[in-house]
Amino acid sequence: MSFSPFSCQVLACSLILGSISPQIVHAQNASAIPDQLHSVDAPDNGLWLDTLNLSQVQQGYGQAQAGHSVENNPLSLGGKAYVHGIGTHSIGYINIDLHGVATRFQSAVGVDDDRKGAGSVVFTVILDGKSVATTPVLHGGDQPQYIDVDLTGAKNLLLMAGDAGDGNRDDHADWAGASITLAQGTAQKPEIISTAVNAPPRLTILPPDPLPAIHGARIVGSTPGHPFLFPVAATGAGPLSFSALNLPDGLTLNHSTGIISGSLKVAGSTDVILQVKNSQGSSRRVLTIVGGKNKMALTPPMGWNSWNVWAGNVDEQKVKDAAKEMISAGLVAHGYQYVNIDDTWQGPRDANGNIMPNQKFSDMKALCDDLHAKGLKIGTYSSPGPTTCAGCTGSYQHEDQDAQTYAEWGFDYLKYDMCSYGGILKDHSVAEVKKPYRVMAAALSKVNRDFVYSLCEYGDASVWQWGSDIDIQGNCWRTHNDIDDNWTEEGSRGLYDIIEAEVGHEKFAGPGHWNDPDMLMVGLVGFGNPHPTRLTPNEQILHISMWSLLSAPLLIGCDMTKLDAFTTAVLTNDEVIDIDQDPLGRPAGRISKDGSGHEVWARELFDGTRAVGLLNPLPVNQTITVHWSDLGLTGKQAVRDLWLHQDVGSFDDSYSVEVPGHGMVLVKVGTAVK
Repeated sequence: MSFSPFSCQVLACSLILGSISPQIVHAQNASAIPDQLHSVDAPDNGLWLDTLNLSQVQQGYGQAQAGHSVENNPLSLGGKAYVHGIGTHSIGYINIDLHGVATRFQSAVGVDDDRKGAGSVVFTVILDGKSVATTPVLHGGDQPQYIDVDLTGAKNLLLMAGDAGDGNRDDHADWAGASITLAQGTAQKPEIISTAVNAPPRLTILPPDPLPAIHGARIVGSTPGHPFLFPVAATGAGPLSFSALNLPDGLTLNHSTGIISGSLKVAGSTDVILQVKNSQGSSRRVLTIVGGKNKMALTPPMGWNSWNVWAGNVDEQKVKDAAKEMISAGLVAHGYQYVNIDDTWQGPRDANGNIMPNQKFSDMKALCDDLHAKGLKIGTYSSPGPTTCAGCTGSYQHEDQDAQTYAEWGFDYLKYDMCSYGGILKDHSVAEVKKPYRVMAAALSKVNRDFVYSLCEYGDASVWQWGSDIDIQGNCWRTHNDIDDNWTEEGSRGLYDIIEAEVGHEKFAGPGHWNDPDMLMVGLVGFGNPHPTRLTPNEQILHISMWSLLSAPLLIGCDMTKLDAFTTAVLTNDEVIDIDQDPLGRPAGRISKDGSGHEVWARELFDGTRAVGLLNPLPVNQTITVHWSDLGLTGKQAVRDLWLHQDVGSFDDSYSVEVPGHGMVLVKVGTAVK
C-alpha cells in the first residue's frame, strides 16, 4: 500500500510512506540524511553500491559513474558533496540481485547540482516486484530526499530513475551515498544484474489459414466525383474471387483482384456486403462506403513511408520495390494500402514555377498510375517553407500550383512538414502556426482529387487541439518529435518517451482525424543506413499494440524487401489491426498507472467489447491487473489475448497477467454484440 505525496505533508516528509510486510519503508526529507552517507567508510557490515560492477546499469543517456555524476563531475546534491554513490540518467534502472543476504538500503537521491535548476526525475524503489517508495518530481537545485528501506528476506531490489513524463533532458539522477547493509556473517554480496529486456517475444505466430477471410477497414469515404480506390483486404488459399452486394453507383469491383474503383455519383452512406470465396469456403463482411466532402481517413491510414529506412537515399526503384513487396508479402491482404515518398524527391521549379522531381524519379505520373493499377495509393511530401527539412524545394508561395501538380500526377496523401517555415513565422502563436496548414488545405480543396492531409509540426503548438478545424481538416497530425529505435533517448525520441507524451490526446481524435505518434520502427530501419531495429521483440510488440490502441496511422518504416518472419507477424496480426481500424474510432486513454509505473490503457470498440493494453515500463517481468470497474464493466467478463490468439477464460472483477519487461499484453475484454 502507498499514499499520495500530498497526504504526507502533515508529516513534513515528501516521499511516499508505505508498509509492505515484512519490509518497512522509511522515507524522510533532506534534514534526515545521516552523516554516514557522506563518509569515506562504508556502514558497519555494509558496502557502497558504487563498489559493485556498474556495467549492467541501464539508462537513457551516457554510462553510470561511480562517485561522480553522469558527466563525471563530483557527486553533489543540495550543495553537499558525496564521496560515494552512482551518477545515472533517466530513464535508468539498477537491478540488484540481493541473494537474500541484505538487510537495509540507504541513499540520498536527487538531480545533481551540475544541472543548476534543470532536469526532472522521479526516483522509485521496487522490492521483489512491488513499489515501496517513490519521490515527488525532483529538479536540479531541489533538496535531496532520503530513502531507507528494510531489505530483510528480499531477493530483488530495482532502483528506477524516471523522467517525470517530460523527456529526459538534463535528468542527471544521483543515488548519492547509496549503500547496502548485509546480514551478519554472510560472505556473499549482492550484484547488479542485467535487466533482461531481451526475453523471448510473447506472441504466437499462426500458419496461414486456407479459409477465406476479409480484414482491414470496415468503413471508407470519398468525395463524389473524385477517384475512388479501395482494395478489399482478404486472405485465404488462392485463387480468391470477390463479389459485392449493394455497391454504390459509379463504383465497380474487379472480381479477381478485389479492387473497388470508379467515382461515387452521390453523397451518402451505403452498407456494402463483400464476399470472398475460394475452394475452401467463403466469408462475408460489411463495408460502409461514405460519400461526402472531407470523408477521408475514417480509419487510420495503413501503409509504408520511405524516411525511417532510406531518408535521403530514397529513389523510384525503392518505392516500386516497396509496393511490390507490400503485395507479395501479403500486407495488402491485411489492410495496408499507402506507399508514401518522404523528403528528397523534389527538384527545381520549371520556368512556370511548377515543381519538378529530381533525377531519382523519372516520371511521377507514371509511378502513381503504376501503383493505382495494383490497387495501392501513393503519398508525397512537402514543406510550407521555402525548403524542406532536407533542403529541397518547398511549397512556399506555390501552394495552389503544387496541389494541382500533385493531383495531376495522381498522389493520394500529402505529408506537410513545418521545417523552414520557422523562419517565416511572425511569432509562435497558434494562429501563426496554423496559417501555412490552412493555406495548403485551401489549395487541396480546389483540386479534383482526395488527399489524406498529414500535418507535421511535431506537436509544438498542440496541433491535436486544432488540426481538425474546419479551415484545415487535417486527417492526421504528428504529436511528437521524430521517433528513433530506442526505448528512451535524449531528446525524447524513444518509444516510451513518445507513449508517455500521448496521455490525454485521445479526446481530440476520431474518424477522419487522428493523432500520429510517428512511423513504425520494426524490421530493418536506419534513416539511410539500414540496420535491424534496436527495439527488442517485446518492445516491438508493445509498439504495434500501443499504436493500434491509439488509433494511430500504421505506416511501416522498414526495408520492405527484407521482411523476416517476426516482422511480418507483428505487422499482420489481424486481431490487433482490427483494434487500430475499429470503425467506432475512439482511441485509448490511460486509465491507470500505479507506483511501479505499471499502466493500463483501454478503449471501447464498435462491437461493445473493450481493447485493453497492460503496459510494463520496467525492464523486468511484472504482474499487472486491469479492474473491470475501470472499464465501466461488472460481473464475469471473457478475456482474449490478441498476441497469443487465445481465449484465456472468464474472470470476475479483474484480470491479472505477467507482462514482459518493456512489453505489453493486449487483450479484448467482453463479449461482442452481434
